[in-house]
Amino acid sequence: MSPESTQNTSPREFLAGRQLVNLPSGTTLECDIAHPSIRFSPGGSHPAKAKLAVCLHPWSWLGGGLEDPVLHLLAGLLHETGFHVIRYNSRGVGKSSGWSSLTGSREVQDLRELVQWAVGRMQSVDAVVLVGYSYGSLIASMHPLLSQPKVSHIIVSYPLGVRHWLTAFRGGSYNTALIELVHNPQARVLILYGDHDDFTALEAYEAWARTLTEAAETSALKIVKVEGATHFWRERDARAKLVETVEAWLS
Repeated sequence: MSPESTQNTSPREFLAGRQLVNLPSGTTLECDIAHPSIRFSPGGSHPAKAKLAVCLHPWSWLGGGLEDPVLHLLAGLLHETGFHVIRYNSRGVGKSSGWSSLTGSREVQDLRELVQWAVGRMQSVDAVVLVGYSYGSLIASMHPLLSQPKVSHIIVSYPLGVRHWLTAFRGGSYNTALIELVHNPQARVLILYGDHDDFTALEAYEAWARTLTEAAETSALKIVKVEGATHFWRERDARAKLVETVEAWLS
């Protein structure tokens, strides 16, 4: 399947390229799937354990979609690091069906179903990394840990300052879920934010970071403030720091 093609996948396919994925709920998501080169276990002939990354874009009502340049940047890094990478349009965006919800609850369910869809079509998946950028980080933060495969979270430019607007004033439930996540010793969460974010004051981010750090298990959480970075990561040095930090954390 070519990257430009769009079609429904058959029940057990996990092909590379642009395609429509039908979820059990009836929602259809437009996905772009990229596979890494085949890797083998050291000293053996069997394929190594597979790694899956799912990337979530900013708020659709402000033009967010799977072609977001920050997601492109991180997806390229993940692919080079040996991950199968899914970028997808949330409901109501592009060729994805349905309508975006005001609270994010439907998007949270879509993510859970998409992860299960992908894991069910891959062999020997032992790691799933959820990469949420801006509004996408809200949705990613609501995905629970699993007994298998192991789930990790990368949260970029969490929209703290406008969270109440983006979730129809249900920001408290998102805050509680994130605190519970980092409090779990099985969690692995990386949070990155810029000190010149367009929507969240630095003081608010720093207070939030202190609250999360106090609630977190030591090994579960890493928070990185990137100097000079805005919400959109257009600055060259900031983008380089973003990639460098994520790459180090993945290793």
